[in-house]
Amino acid sequence: MKILVVGGAGMIGGRTALYLQGRGHEVAIAGRNAPAAGTPLGRLPFLRVDYVAMDFDRAALGAFDALVFAAGNDVRHQPQDGGDAYWHEANSVGVPRFFEAARAAGVRKAVNIGSFYPQAAPELVATNAYVRSRKVSDEGVAALAGDDFVAMSINAPFVVGSVPGLVVPMFAAYTQYAEGRFAPMPEFAPPGGTNFISTQSLAEAVEGGLERGAAGASYLVGDKNMSFQDYFGAFFAAVGRDAPPVRDEEHPMLPDGAIFFGRGNNLFYETDPQVATLLGYRRNDVVPAIREIVAQYRS
Repeated sequence: MKILVVGGAGMIGGRTALYLQGRGHEVAIAGRNAPAAGTPLGRLPFLRVDYVAMDFDRAALGAFDALVFAAGNDVRHQPQDGGDAYWHEANSVGVPRFFEAARAAGVRKAVNIGSFYPQAAPELVATNAYVRSRKVSDEGVAALAGDDFVAMSINAPFVVGSVPGLVVPMFAAYTQYAEGRFAPMPEFAPPGGTNFISTQSLAEAVEGGLERGAAGASYLVGDKNMSFQDYFGAFFAAVGRDAPPVRDEEHPMLPDGAIFFGRGNNLFYETDPQVATLLGYRRNDVVPAIREIVAQYRS
Protein backbone atom coordinates (compact mmCIF):
# COMPACT_ATOMS: atom_id res chain seq x y z
CA MET A 1 0.00 0.00 0.00
CA LYS A 2 0.90 3.65 -0.32
CA ILE A 3 0.73 4.81 3.30
CA LEU A 4 0.97 8.27 4.85
CA VAL A 5 2.07 8.31 8.50
CA VAL A 6 0.97 11.56 10.14
CA GLY A 7 3.28 12.30 13.05
CA GLY A 8 5.91 10.21 11.30
CA ALA A 9 8.78 12.36 12.56
CA GLY A 10 8.06 11.31 16.16
CA MET A 11 8.85 8.20 18.17
CA ILE A 12 5.66 6.21 17.59
CA GLY A 13 5.01 7.38 14.05
CA GLY A 14 8.66 7.14 13.09
CA ARG A 15 9.05 3.55 14.22
CA THR A 16 5.79 2.68 12.49
CA ALA A 17 6.84 4.37 9.24
CA LEU A 18 10.19 2.56 9.09
CA TYR A 19 8.58 -0.77 9.98
CA LEU A 20 5.94 -0.41 7.26
CA GLN A 21 8.60 0.57 4.75
CA GLY A 22 10.60 -2.52 5.70
CA ARG A 23 7.50 -4.61 5.09
CA GLY A 24 7.38 -3.44 1.49
CA HIS A 25 4.87 -0.61 1.71
CA GLU A 26 5.47 2.73 0.00
CA VAL A 27 5.61 5.13 2.95
CA ALA A 28 5.62 8.90 3.30
CA ILE A 29 5.48 10.87 6.52
CA ALA A 30 3.62 14.05 7.43
CA GLY A 31 3.70 16.60 10.21
CA ARG A 32 4.44 20.20 11.01
CA ASN A 33 8.22 19.72 10.91
CA ALA A 34 10.34 17.53 8.69
CA PRO A 35 12.72 15.01 10.29
CA ALA A 36 16.47 15.63 10.24
CA ALA A 37 18.09 15.21 6.86
CA GLY A 38 20.34 12.20 6.45
CA THR A 39 18.43 10.07 8.94
CA PRO A 40 16.30 7.05 7.96
CA LEU A 41 13.16 9.16 8.48
CA GLY A 42 14.72 12.09 6.63
CA ARG A 43 15.04 9.93 3.53
CA LEU A 44 11.29 9.31 3.36
CA PRO A 45 9.03 11.64 1.34
CA PHE A 46 7.60 14.38 3.54
CA LEU A 47 4.26 16.20 3.40
CA ARG A 48 3.79 19.27 5.60
CA VAL A 49 0.55 18.90 7.58
CA ASP A 50 -0.81 20.87 10.52
CA TYR A 51 -3.96 18.93 11.25
CA VAL A 52 -5.16 21.19 14.10
CA ALA A 53 -5.05 24.32 11.92
CA MET A 54 -6.15 22.24 8.89
CA ASP A 55 -3.18 23.73 7.06
CA PHE A 56 -2.25 21.26 4.31
CA ASP A 57 -2.99 20.27 0.74
CA ARG A 58 -6.14 18.21 1.12
CA ALA A 59 -5.99 16.88 -2.42
CA ALA A 60 -2.52 15.45 -1.69
CA LEU A 61 -4.08 12.95 0.70
CA GLY A 62 -5.77 11.30 -2.26
CA ALA A 63 -2.42 9.91 -3.44
CA PHE A 64 -2.44 7.41 -0.55
CA ASP A 65 -4.28 4.13 -0.06
CA ALA A 66 -3.97 4.27 3.70
CA LEU A 67 -3.34 6.65 6.57
CA VAL A 68 -1.76 6.11 9.98
CA PHE A 69 -2.42 8.92 12.44
CA ALA A 70 0.24 9.09 15.17
CA ALA A 71 -0.09 12.80 15.93
CA GLY A 72 -2.72 12.87 18.67
CA ASN A 73 -1.86 15.42 21.34
CA ASP A 74 -1.01 14.52 24.94
CA VAL A 75 0.51 16.22 27.97
CA ARG A 76 3.81 16.78 26.14
CA HIS A 77 2.11 19.03 23.59
CA GLN A 78 -0.24 21.14 25.70
CA PRO A 79 0.79 24.81 25.81
CA GLN A 80 0.94 26.44 29.24
CA ASP A 81 -2.07 28.60 28.47
CA GLY A 82 -3.99 25.89 26.64
CA GLY A 83 -6.26 24.64 29.39
CA ASP A 84 -8.91 22.00 28.82
CA ALA A 85 -10.06 23.79 25.67
CA TYR A 86 -6.84 22.70 24.01
CA TRP A 87 -7.74 19.03 24.26
CA HIS A 88 -11.14 19.72 22.75
CA GLU A 89 -9.70 21.53 19.76
CA ALA A 90 -6.70 19.26 19.14
CA ASN A 91 -8.26 15.86 19.79
CA SER A 92 -12.06 15.96 20.02
CA VAL A 93 -12.47 18.24 17.01
CA GLY A 94 -9.14 18.06 15.20
CA VAL A 95 -8.71 14.32 14.78
CA PRO A 96 -12.16 13.46 13.34
CA ARG A 97 -12.01 16.56 11.14
CA PHE A 98 -8.71 15.39 9.67
CA PHE A 99 -10.05 11.87 9.12
CA GLU A 100 -13.07 13.35 7.37
CA ALA A 101 -10.70 15.17 4.99
CA ALA A 102 -8.84 11.92 4.35
CA ARG A 103 -12.08 10.11 3.54
CA ALA A 104 -13.16 12.91 1.19
CA ALA A 105 -9.79 12.72 -0.59
CA GLY A 106 -10.25 9.00 -1.29
CA VAL A 107 -8.14 7.31 1.39
CA ARG A 108 -9.57 3.82 1.87
CA LYS A 109 -7.99 2.62 5.14
CA ALA A 110 -6.97 4.54 8.25
CA VAL A 111 -5.66 3.81 11.74
CA ASN A 112 -5.85 6.31 14.57
CA ILE A 113 -3.26 5.56 17.26
CA GLY A 114 -5.08 6.57 20.41
CA SER A 115 -4.79 6.25 24.18
CA PHE A 116 -5.66 3.32 26.42
CA TYR A 117 -7.26 5.44 29.12
CA PRO A 118 -10.88 5.57 27.84
CA GLN A 119 -11.04 1.76 27.65
CA ALA A 120 -8.70 0.72 30.48
CA ALA A 121 -9.91 3.38 32.96
CA PRO A 122 -13.31 4.60 31.69
CA GLU A 123 -14.04 6.30 35.02
CA LEU A 124 -11.48 8.98 34.05
CA VAL A 125 -13.59 10.14 31.10
CA ALA A 126 -15.88 12.14 33.39
CA THR A 127 -13.10 13.83 35.35
CA ASN A 128 -10.15 14.25 32.97
CA ALA A 129 -10.47 16.49 29.92
CA TYR A 130 -7.56 14.84 28.10
CA VAL A 131 -9.01 11.33 28.52
CA ARG A 132 -12.42 12.61 27.47
CA SER A 133 -10.92 14.14 24.32
CA ARG A 134 -9.35 10.82 23.39
CA LYS A 135 -12.68 9.04 23.76
CA VAL A 136 -14.46 11.66 21.67
CA SER A 137 -11.81 11.48 18.95
CA ASP A 138 -12.12 7.68 18.78
CA GLU A 139 -15.89 7.95 18.52
CA GLY A 140 -15.52 10.58 15.80
CA VAL A 141 -13.25 8.31 13.78
CA ALA A 142 -15.63 5.38 14.20
CA ALA A 143 -18.59 7.49 13.04
CA LEU A 144 -16.80 8.14 9.73
CA ALA A 145 -16.02 4.49 9.08
CA GLY A 146 -17.74 2.32 6.52
CA ASP A 147 -17.14 -0.04 3.63
CA ASP A 148 -15.42 2.68 1.62
CA PHE A 149 -13.38 4.01 4.57
CA VAL A 150 -12.11 1.29 6.90
CA ALA A 151 -11.09 3.53 9.79
CA MET A 152 -10.37 2.35 13.33
CA SER A 153 -8.48 3.23 16.50
CA ILE A 154 -5.65 1.23 18.06
CA ASN A 155 -5.34 2.42 21.64
CA ALA A 156 -2.00 1.98 23.36
CA PRO A 157 -0.73 2.27 26.94
CA PHE A 158 2.65 3.78 27.88
CA VAL A 159 4.87 3.33 24.80
CA VAL A 160 8.58 2.54 25.04
CA GLY A 161 11.05 2.45 22.18
CA SER A 162 13.60 4.04 19.91
CA VAL A 163 13.93 5.10 16.29
CA PRO A 164 17.19 5.00 14.32
CA GLY A 165 18.53 8.52 13.89
CA LEU A 166 15.95 10.13 16.18
CA VAL A 167 16.77 11.45 19.65
CA VAL A 168 13.87 11.02 22.07
CA PRO A 169 14.77 13.41 24.92
CA MET A 170 12.68 11.56 27.52
CA PHE A 171 14.47 8.27 27.00
CA ALA A 172 17.88 9.89 26.69
CA ALA A 173 17.17 11.39 30.13
CA TYR A 174 15.95 8.06 31.54
CA THR A 175 19.21 6.45 30.44
CA GLN A 176 21.31 9.18 32.03
CA TYR A 177 19.23 8.91 35.20
CA ALA A 178 19.90 5.16 35.36
CA GLU A 179 23.61 5.83 34.87
CA GLY A 180 23.60 8.13 37.90
CA ARG A 181 24.49 11.20 35.88
CA PHE A 182 21.84 13.40 37.49
CA ALA A 183 23.26 13.32 41.02
CA PRO A 184 22.26 14.63 43.51
CA MET A 185 18.79 13.93 42.07
CA PRO A 186 17.38 11.11 44.24
CA GLU A 187 17.15 7.69 42.65
CA PHE A 188 13.82 5.95 43.30
CA ALA A 189 10.64 4.78 41.61
CA PRO A 190 7.10 5.90 42.45
CA PRO A 191 4.64 3.30 43.74
CA GLY A 192 2.11 1.81 41.38
CA GLY A 193 2.38 0.66 37.81
CA THR A 194 0.69 0.29 34.47
CA ASN A 195 0.74 -1.50 31.15
CA PHE A 196 3.49 -0.87 28.62
CA ILE A 197 4.04 -1.68 24.96
CA SER A 198 7.06 -1.25 22.68
CA THR A 199 7.09 0.90 19.57
CA GLN A 200 7.87 -2.25 17.59
CA SER A 201 4.85 -4.14 18.92
CA LEU A 202 2.64 -1.12 18.26
CA ALA A 203 3.97 -0.76 14.70
CA GLU A 204 3.13 -4.41 14.06
CA ALA A 205 -0.36 -3.90 15.51
CA VAL A 206 -0.88 -0.96 13.15
CA GLU A 207 0.00 -3.06 10.12
CA GLY A 208 -2.37 -5.75 11.40
CA GLY A 209 -5.09 -3.14 11.68
CA LEU A 210 -4.52 -1.91 8.14
CA GLU A 211 -4.64 -5.46 6.81
CA ARG A 212 -7.33 -7.09 8.97
CA GLY A 213 -9.01 -4.49 11.19
CA ALA A 214 -12.73 -3.79 11.15
CA ALA A 215 -14.25 -0.45 10.22
CA GLY A 216 -15.27 1.49 13.31
CA ALA A 217 -13.40 -0.70 15.79
CA SER A 218 -11.48 0.53 18.84
CA TYR A 219 -8.80 -2.00 19.73
CA LEU A 220 -7.20 -1.84 23.18
CA VAL A 221 -3.67 -3.17 22.88
CA GLY A 222 -0.93 -3.70 25.45
CA ASP A 223 1.93 -5.98 26.28
CA LYS A 224 3.34 -6.09 29.82
CA ASN A 225 1.99 -5.00 33.20
CA MET A 226 4.89 -3.56 35.18
CA SER A 227 5.34 -1.73 38.44
CA PHE A 228 7.15 1.57 38.01
CA GLN A 229 9.96 0.05 40.05
CA ASP A 230 10.31 -2.74 37.49
CA TYR A 231 10.06 -0.20 34.68
CA PHE A 232 12.79 2.08 35.96
CA GLY A 233 14.63 -1.01 37.15
CA ALA A 234 14.89 -2.24 33.56
CA PHE A 235 16.81 0.92 32.66
CA PHE A 236 19.04 0.48 35.70
CA ALA A 237 19.62 -3.20 34.88
CA ALA A 238 20.60 -2.31 31.32
CA VAL A 239 23.50 -0.22 32.68
CA GLY A 240 24.45 -2.85 35.26
CA ARG A 241 22.82 -1.36 38.36
CA ASP A 242 20.22 -2.56 40.84
CA ALA A 243 16.62 -1.37 40.64
CA PRO A 244 15.96 1.82 42.61
CA PRO A 245 13.83 1.69 45.79
CA VAL A 246 10.18 2.77 45.87
CA ARG A 247 9.35 6.13 47.44
CA ASP A 248 5.85 7.53 47.68
CA GLU A 249 6.59 11.00 46.35
CA GLU A 250 6.43 12.77 43.02
CA HIS A 251 9.12 11.50 40.70
CA PRO A 252 11.35 13.96 38.84
CA MET A 253 11.27 11.88 35.65
CA LEU A 254 7.63 10.77 35.83
CA PRO A 255 5.61 13.58 37.44
CA ASP A 256 2.19 13.00 38.93
CA GLY A 257 0.63 14.99 36.08
CA ALA A 258 1.58 12.18 33.71
CA ILE A 259 -0.04 9.46 35.88
CA PHE A 260 -3.73 10.16 35.36
CA PHE A 261 -4.81 7.16 37.42
CA GLY A 262 -2.91 8.47 40.43
CA ARG A 263 0.48 7.78 41.94
CA GLY A 264 0.40 4.58 43.98
CA ASN A 265 -2.34 2.96 41.90
CA ASN A 266 -2.06 0.22 39.31
CA LEU A 267 -3.66 0.38 35.88
CA PHE A 268 -3.16 -3.20 34.80
CA TYR A 269 -5.13 -5.17 32.21
CA GLU A 270 -4.78 -8.09 29.83
CA THR A 271 -5.24 -7.61 26.12
CA ASP A 272 -8.13 -9.57 24.64
CA PRO A 273 -6.42 -12.63 23.08
CA GLN A 274 -8.63 -12.30 19.99
CA VAL A 275 -7.43 -8.70 19.50
CA ALA A 276 -3.80 -9.72 19.93
CA THR A 277 -4.24 -12.53 17.40
CA LEU A 278 -6.12 -10.36 14.91
CA LEU A 279 -3.51 -7.58 14.97
CA GLY A 280 -0.62 -10.04 15.14
CA TYR A 281 1.92 -8.10 17.17
CA ARG A 282 4.80 -9.47 19.19
CA ARG A 283 4.59 -9.78 22.97
CA ASN A 284 7.13 -9.54 25.80
CA ASP A 285 9.02 -6.82 23.97
CA VAL A 286 9.10 -4.04 26.60
CA VAL A 287 12.36 -4.99 28.35
CA PRO A 288 14.13 -5.68 25.01
CA ALA A 289 12.95 -2.24 23.86
CA ILE A 290 14.43 -0.65 26.99
CA ARG A 291 17.73 -2.40 26.33
CA GLU A 292 17.63 -1.00 22.80
CA ILE A 293 16.99 2.50 24.18
CA VAL A 294 19.91 2.28 26.60
CA ALA A 295 22.21 1.00 23.87
CA GLN A 296 21.37 4.09 21.81
CA TYR A 297 21.80 6.69 24.56
CA ARG A 298 24.32 5.21 26.98
CA SER A 299 27.38 7.38 27.61
